[in-house]
Amino acid sequence: MIRSAFAVLATLAAGALAVFPQQPGKTTDAFRKAFLEKFQRTGLNTTPGDAAMLRILIESRSARRGVEIGAASGFGAINMGMGFERTGGHLYSLEIVPERVRETRGNLEKVGLEKTVTVMEGDALALLPTLTGEFDFVFIDALKSDYMKYLKALEPRLKRGAVVVADNVIVSAKAMPDFLEYVQMNPAYDTVIIRASSEKGDGMSISYKLR
Repeated sequence: MIRSAFAVLATLAAGALAVFPQQPGKTTDAFRKAFLEKFQRTGLNTTPGDAAMLRILIESRSARRGVEIGAASGFGAINMGMGFERTGGHLYSLEIVPERVRETRGNLEKVGLEKTVTVMEGDALALLPTLTGEFDFVFIDALKSDYMKYLKALEPRLKRGAVVVADNVIVSAKAMPDFLEYVQMNPAYDTVIIRASSEKGDGMSISYKLR
């Protein structure tokens, strides 16, 4: 029986796929999960539990515009980027150390999130005034003594209902007394301090902007 050229090609293609099975693309959840599991984290990175919490906060809030202050090598940015990709939003990740900027950008490209997360190089206090528009999600994880300065730089552009998360507020509490007093005592915010992970024996503050 004579087979059509199309049938022959289809058979060959099927055989090739059997020998060389398709690998999940870099934008699939499976690929990203495997990438994150093998990620070479340092003490500067958020823990997996904390990073997952950030992603869930973004998705549950349906956040559309976020700022990360302190990227390290991008473990948190990848997790948050996945959340913003799902909400159709965008994250601006600020990092002062050039080597970390390059590493973060490279890691984001490896998982296909370079269009969802913009990595900006420089001092956050200089970069924050250059950002335009309103924001509904903020993650602060940079110089602890400057947490209050970071918040005040962004506060005029925080939407009602914005969520502000600050890392290391238990271990480094003495370095940020002004920030902690402000978010806990200010009637414009509802704030809670939680531990989403026991890995570092530390915690995060989560503040909801009421008005």
